Amino acid sequence: MGRCWFLELLFVGSYVCLLCNVGVEGYPTEDLVKRLPGQPKVEFKQYAGYVDIDVKHGRSLFYYFVEADHDPDNKALTLWLNGGPGCSSIGGGAFTELGPFYPKGNGRGLRRNSMSWNRASNLLFIESPAGVGWSYSNTTSDYNTGDASTANDMLLFFLKWYEKFPSYRLRELFLTGESYAGHYIPQLANAILDYNAHSTDFKFNIKGVAIGNPLLKLDRDTQATYEYFWSHGMVSDEIGIAIMNDCDFDDYVFENPHNLSKSCNDVISEANEIVGEYINNYDVILDVCYPSIVEQELRLKKMATKISVGVDVCMTYERRFYLNNPEVQKALHANRTNLPYPWSMCSGVLNYNDNDPNINILPILKRIVQNHIPVWVFSGDQDSVVPLLGSRTLIRELAHELKFKITVPYGAWFHKGQVGGWVTEYGNLLTFATVRGAAHMVPYAQPSRALHLFSSFVHGRRLPNTTKPSIDE
Repeated sequence: MGRCWFLELLFVGSYVCLLCNVGVEGYPTEDLVKRLPGQPKVEFKQYAGYVDIDVKHGRSLFYYFVEADHDPDNKALTLWLNGGPGCSSIGGGAFTELGPFYPKGNGRGLRRNSMSWNRASNLLFIESPAGVGWSYSNTTSDYNTGDASTANDMLLFFLKWYEKFPSYRLRELFLTGESYAGHYIPQLANAILDYNAHSTDFKFNIKGVAIGNPLLKLDRDTQATYEYFWSHGMVSDEIGIAIMNDCDFDDYVFENPHNLSKSCNDVISEANEIVGEYINNYDVILDVCYPSIVEQELRLKKMATKISVGVDVCMTYERRFYLNNPEVQKALHANRTNLPYPWSMCSGVLNYNDNDPNINILPILKRIVQNHIPVWVFSGDQDSVVPLLGSRTLIRELAHELKFKITVPYGAWFHKGQVGGWVTEYGNLLTFATVRGAAHMVPYAQPSRALHLFSSFVHGRRLPNTTKPSIDE
């Protein structure tokens, strides 16, 4: 969003050859991350490196894989993708949200994330498509891409990654992500369903889909942004009423000027100006981090940390500083081609199809659910970029189309004796949950509640909406 919204071996000869490149567990020793600079000691293993998608074109995707911190052999595999389109799952999910480490305040080391999702699952992060982060192609035209080619490359990635990590081929697989991964993840699931339908041998063991603050239907999600601004006192009644009267979001498209009337575009511009740049649209209650100040502090080896509502709002700058350290890249086996640009959270070389954000994802979610794969949509309630107001409506409409009855009435769910958010479920397969006090990046702002939600999802449990402590005791 402009607004920047993600073989079994057939003969012995091959098997013997493959063993030359793998460790005792059958994993590639050349991808083993021995230790990241400034990393605290941990017991779990990390792997990182490249999977070659198209050798002829020289197109390769970079991955970072973290084993579960306890009993990894008996835990599922979870993929996480960030959105964009064109933003990094390494920088986002892995090092700012749900991975095992956060950057230190001076950008020169790591601290442990005690609420990492690798407490519940093995985690796989991929920079996708090529052109994002350290993923690349030697064929420039590959950077002209879109949803279909991204999903196809991700399917190819998995098939080749399973060759590196064969013990995971039959492991339960959960597909998760946020933001524009509302496109990436369902379309990957759709490609996997197609693959499974035609495969006479290996089939993916896909067990669930969970997407946070996801772009699902652009016209409804965009309208929700301006409803959110108005409902949170960020624009006036006059502006809110003018948007409702002048804007027909049913015709909204991603490309400027969005196919809206002049009067609508004018009032939207006015609304955006009133909200201003001193608000983080991804989490409207957080203070902002001033780039010029934090970058100077990082250069001077000072602590850049700025805490707002318990969150380090300068973490994104600390992360960029850390991931551009040549020693970090060497430890991760990253940037093997010495790219002519630094690592950045969102790609500067990608030319993503402007029509693809307009795709309605609900029919794809419908197919996933009809294949008896649980789908969870969760929303941080402080996000104005893809607000819960749109997602909640869209999931209810999808449930209605599926003729699903309400199996869990809308109500609060609890974590550590406090309301974690609100949740409802349809047809025992389709769940919508909010996460109270969370941002567009749910695990970033509410790590403990996010881990609780994720653990419930991967273990096939409902969020606990009946364990209410007494308010009077």
